[in-house]
Amino acid sequence: MQLSPFGRTGHHSSRIIFGAAGLGSMRQDKADQVLAQLRPAGINHIDTAASYGDSELRLAPWLCTHRQDVFLASKTGDRTAEAARRSIAASLERLGVDHLDLIQLHNLVDEAEWQTAMGRGGALEALIEAREQGVVRFLGVTGHGTFAAAMHRRSLERYPFDSVLLPYSYVMMQTPEYAADFEALSVLCEARGVAVQTIKAVARRRWEGVGERRFSWYEPLRDAAAIRRAVHYVLARPGVFLNSSSDATVLPAVLAAAAASATVPDAASLAADVASYAMQPLFVRGVSDAI
Repeated sequence: MQLSPFGRTGHHSSRIIFGAAGLGSMRQDKADQVLAQLRPAGINHIDTAASYGDSELRLAPWLCTHRQDVFLASKTGDRTAEAARRSIAASLERLGVDHLDLIQLHNLVDEAEWQTAMGRGGALEALIEAREQGVVRFLGVTGHGTFAAAMHRRSLERYPFDSVLLPYSYVMMQTPEYAADFEALSVLCEARGVAVQTIKAVARRRWEGVGERRFSWYEPLRDAAAIRRAVHYVLARPGVFLNSSSDATVLPAVLAAAAASATVPDAASLAADVASYAMQPLFVRGVSDAI
């Protein structure tokens, strides 16, 4: 697994970050099987959240013996300082650890929520306090939807966050407005040493119909060759990280793709995948901009 500097943190993270949302609804034995794939694949960075069901609880037994092996990140979706303090304390207890490497403001894209979180008595105050107390080391902000990149730029102008997280895939980057916002954010992050984490690399589309077994709120790609091209599209961009899907059934294919040298797939192959698998952007401004 290729490693890359995680922004200015001093940590060299695996280009694939394990997104632990999928553990939230698993039995412990199943979660253990998923986590057993990480060290052999060279993954040294885990991303979870207070809102991911039982994910933090499922990670705790594994962390008892592997805490020093990974950069551990979680998130709080609370917007006030008081609520965020409780959230961070609860995450530490559930994970069974004495500190987090990264705590992130979760999905901060709504204007009113942004004003609350960034204002006096807002969640950012709690994150800064937690860092001063030594229970977190770095601070980040995450977002879904087509406004995530633009809102992250605003967040970075308000406070020097260490990382951002947002959607990035071939199909999302075919939307000119989103692509322009992403590129502007990328330039800013590179200039300031801010780590860029990406999500939804192997998303096919939102679910259609009924009756299919679902492990994520969106339908992922299943074909190994299409997954490889989708993964390589992301990893071919220097410095960005790919957070794995909340559908853990596609993790082996993602890891296999990451083990191969990443070169930018040709546009014709990527466009063919979009057509063959009826791929659609998960987020469309003014139509479907929320989870």
